[in-house]
Amino acid sequence: MSNPDRLYQLLPSIYRQRDLAQGSPLRELLQVIAEQVDVVEADIDQLYENWFIETCQDWVAPYIADLIGYRVAAEAGPPGDSATVQGLALNRVLFPRREVANTVRYRRRKGTLALLELLANDVAQWPARAVEFYTLLGWTQPLNHLNPSRGRTVDLRQPNALAQLNGPFDMLAHSVEVANLQARRDPGRYNLPNVGVFIWRLKPYSVTQTPAYCLEEAGPHCYTFSVLGNDTPLFTRPEPETDPTHTAEPLNLPVPISRFAFTVPRPDSRTREQASTLYYGRDRSLAIWADGWVKPVAGKPVVARDPIPSTQIIPADLSHWQYRPPPNYVAVDPERGRIVFPPNQLPKQGVRVYYHYGFSDDVGGGEYARTLEQSAGATVYPVGQGYPYSTINQALAQIQEGSANAIIEIMDSRVYTEPFNRIQLRPNQSLQIRAASGARPVIRLLDYQADFPDSFNVAGEVGSTLTLDGLLLMGRGVRLSGDLAHIVVRHCTLVPGWAPDSHCEPRRPTEPSLELFNVTGDVLIDHSIVGSIQVNRDEVQTDPINLTLADSILDATSPKLEAIGAPGCPVAHVSLRVYRSTVIGYSQVHAMPLAENSIFMGKVTVARRQTGCVRFCYVPPGSKTPRRYRCQPDLVEAAAPAEAKDRERQWVRPRFNSQRYGQHAYCQLAHLCADEIKQGADDGSEMGVFHNLFEPQRQAILQARLDEFTPADMTAGLIYAT
Repeated sequence: MSNPDRLYQLLPSIYRQRDLAQGSPLRELLQVIAEQVDVVEADIDQLYENWFIETCQDWVAPYIADLIGYRVAAEAGPPGDSATVQGLALNRVLFPRREVANTVRYRRRKGTLALLELLANDVAQWPARAVEFYTLLGWTQPLNHLNPSRGRTVDLRQPNALAQLNGPFDMLAHSVEVANLQARRDPGRYNLPNVGVFIWRLKPYSVTQTPAYCLEEAGPHCYTFSVLGNDTPLFTRPEPETDPTHTAEPLNLPVPISRFAFTVPRPDSRTREQASTLYYGRDRSLAIWADGWVKPVAGKPVVARDPIPSTQIIPADLSHWQYRPPPNYVAVDPERGRIVFPPNQLPKQGVRVYYHYGFSDDVGGGEYARTLEQSAGATVYPVGQGYPYSTINQALAQIQEGSANAIIEIMDSRVYTEPFNRIQLRPNQSLQIRAASGARPVIRLLDYQADFPDSFNVAGEVGSTLTLDGLLLMGRGVRLSGDLAHIVVRHCTLVPGWAPDSHCEPRRPTEPSLELFNVTGDVLIDHSIVGSIQVNRDEVQTDPINLTLADSILDATSPKLEAIGAPGCPVAHVSLRVYRSTVIGYSQVHAMPLAENSIFMGKVTVARRQTGCVRFCYVPPGSKTPRRYRCQPDLVEAAAPAEAKDRERQWVRPRFNSQRYGQHAYCQLAHLCADEIKQGADDGSEMGVFHNLFEPQRQAILQARLDEFTPADMTAGLIYAT
């Protein structure tokens, strides 16, 4: 912001002195004029910025694209309304700035294999690898022109090659397939004109310097990378490609790390292999710290803050925790995210890890950049190692007598295992407990008290507000009570079922993650993952709670369990609004003013159905809701004959790659999910929590660009790697 007195300071000092003697009316007038001058200057500056695709406003991008002859893919649907936030987000996908900026460059490189990968990155923001399938056809080579790099027959002594069979890095020979590469069901790949573009939709998310979980039921020497104790495949941290003509390799893509790719020297091997530092290290994809456990190797000193050397890491299959590494070595299973130490050489000072996991988007607690909201005059209490407060309870003790507008900001990704007493907020007091941008702290709630529930308990008086931002809470739920005026849960994970087991099954599937006791204010759950919600409220003397669920996952761990309800009551005293969310479990609420672009995997029961609207949603048969508009399976049932209604109803039922929290494909729609669901939102995107990824539009635009830049008589098709 510019200086409001900059015009006033240009006046001669004599006029400023006279103005000061009269109460500064001239100064106040020039301050108002300076505000309008700032608006005009900003508009002039923006007009100059709008000349360039890199800096122009979103509404200008289509006009610049039209100047260079950029062809819009009609298959992606019409542009969105530039006056709305959702319309601007859609237009950013339909008119990607990077593709518009490089259109002329693409035309000069038309027909090259690396260009197809670049298109996937620039058009759809999907990392990709292009494969010419004709190079993998098995054919007899002439003796005078051998090509040993072409596909070879299977060698059973090369397990790494067998593990990559039919994948993006397959090097084995195949017989000809005549099926169409672009067929949705069972497409053919290996033919002369086919070029496959493998795309990775999952993003790699880092977890930095967080404790590993000791799985005591398996043994004191058994650990998991995930602090929740569940198996999680470790993903590669992609390295950028330096040569534009280079085709992507495993290290350039967010691929799950296989045991064969994670190659290190074996201590019992006669032929010492060269140590692989491609995946392991503090600046690579994963690393392990065990202070006091590491022993010097080959006379080289080991610094305590350094991770365990890669020469002491052994890849192993730890599916049943059966492998026992030799002394001074650690076994790692990257496909399951498991660690095993020698049984007679246990780490005594804890184990810390750094790794990457895969997920679809920035939903729930994670180490990604977030916009932090902070009101003026708020007092920030930083928590973390090397900060004024080392525990959350220390900061809470200061808040009891401190500022009325307090923010507890957790600066690292540590695990905070603390007994929390009831947090009492004073009238009109505001408390925000948040993670720093790029951090993912874990609050682990345990059973400390035998005669009292150990939930994260917050009570508020009239006018108080509570915000949870960027946190992951496990072990127990969150219990809110009192006259809290406003409750916000943003970018948080309240683990469904409290905690998963090693196979991602919930340990306490029927326990709620959020309990509301006589709360009077509004509740907003935004970009979060939460378990079931229980509402305890007087239905006779009070109005319903306004509960809003936006871009989130509400998971009761089963469609047959209660997602939103009230104990002992037919419906929860809640007025529910749902936007672009996925609900697993049945919902019983008082009213539903609006639900749009969402998926309900469980019956919905609304007591007051005279008002409200459910639009562009999947609502299971038998649900009782307000009037529905263009919902499924209503549309397919209305269009199908009587004998085919049941078949159509089953066809449009949403299919997910996973419905278990902790798995990387959690709540991601399957490739064979019906188009009525994948393109069933009001703007042609998918229903559910990942609506704003606009994957149908990205796929349509990318396929159109591949057809445009692929040489004649060649067929390019998309293949989902994740």
